[in-house]
Amino acid sequence: MRLEAAASLRPLRHHSFALLWSASLISNVGSWMQTVAVGALVISRTGEASWAVLVAAGAFLPIGLLSPVGGALADRARRKPVIACGNLVEGLTAVGLAILVAAGHTSPLALLGLVTVQGSVSALIQPFSQAILPDLVPRSEFLAASSLNSAQWNAGRIAGPALAGATVAAFGFAAAFVANAVSFLAVVVAVLSVRLSPPAGRPGSVLASLRSGLGAARSQPACRAAIITIGVVALIASPFIALVPAMALRLSGGGATRVAAATAALTTAQGLGAVAGALLMAPLAARIGRGRLLCWSLTLLPAALLIYAAAPALWWGVAGLFLVGLVYLGVLSGLSTVVQLYAPQAYRGRVLSFFLVALGVSYPIGALVQGPIVDTIGIGWTTAAAALLLAVILTVVGAARPGFARAITGPDNEIIPAPPEAPLVPAETDVVGAQPCTCGPAK
Repeated sequence: MRLEAAASLRPLRHHSFALLWSASLISNVGSWMQTVAVGALVISRTGEASWAVLVAAGAFLPIGLLSPVGGALADRARRKPVIACGNLVEGLTAVGLAILVAAGHTSPLALLGLVTVQGSVSALIQPFSQAILPDLVPRSEFLAASSLNSAQWNAGRIAGPALAGATVAAFGFAAAFVANAVSFLAVVVAVLSVRLSPPAGRPGSVLASLRSGLGAARSQPACRAAIITIGVVALIASPFIALVPAMALRLSGGGATRVAAATAALTTAQGLGAVAGALLMAPLAARIGRGRLLCWSLTLLPAALLIYAAAPALWWGVAGLFLVGLVYLGVLSGLSTVVQLYAPQAYRGRVLSFFLVALGVSYPIGALVQGPIVDTIGIGWTTAAAALLLAVILTVVGAARPGFARAITGPDNEIIPAPPEAPLVPAETDVVGAQPCTCGPAK
């Protein structure tokens, strides 16, 4: 069992992966500080879940709209300058947010605008960060590396909310945004310290590149099934992330400081669960198989959401969200690993971008739909109804379309090569390092 547990940490043996993983952790602590601060600020000013999900959608919807462009560019443009410049722009946007709030301009529309700008930049650079993961670790370590990247994001979720609560209480909301701005410098310094491999694709029309990438995703059954599945999960289940401030408002009784503290506690609980899940993924996959682990994660997610929805007090909500975070990590990492495994190398950035499209479009749409429902019937009933709907859909699809389920959970998927769009430049294999994936719901 000790050897299996060590498998979870094996990708950290690669020096550049470890360096960039650590830098991204620092950046994600700052991002979660901003996420908690913005959510608490908006809902304490308006008292409406609809505004909270609008701000969350502004941060995430650009992923669905701009990721294909980022994916097409990731297969042709050099990654180091794009990742470094993108993080600098995100940091400057956080500075603008701090200045706005410090000046007393806390209009939800103004906050929404700046958060949307930051989300747009993140959407463009995320495919660059994801596309080089297979160059960094061998195929046998894909799940462990993907889980470690998720653990890194969720470790930020543990420290960030606690720091956000303390920072807001001591210095105000603007200080949390300044901290986020500074944290982006860690990634910039780290990415400038490593060598990255050039893209495998050849230059050409972006539109033609997108069409060929879509064809590659559609031609591979496992990739196609994983993209559809994450879209359904994001639409129905993932809005619980955007609605954490609404649950905090219900369980804390109101007041900006109390809502911020409750939001921090709930967000930290989800992060702890996700980190625990990330450390368990590789050992469990070694014991029961990657496909079976993903199947169990999908099965248990609705049950975990029902426990969270029934929370009568903050401590119950914390326990429930810990369980949700653990299981949700299994779903997200499992489906992402399917795409990493079966996406053709020359099309990987584009295929991964369509995975992000499914996640980035479905999640904010689901949040925007559920927000007004929460304002009408309450957060508990809304989350419970979503959990039951997801359980029904998964059951029906599993019974009626067993081939679809086997495409993502079966161990013997056949890799179908995508039709080439043009003669491809072979990918270099002497990769020293690459930027680990920092994707997450609130970056």
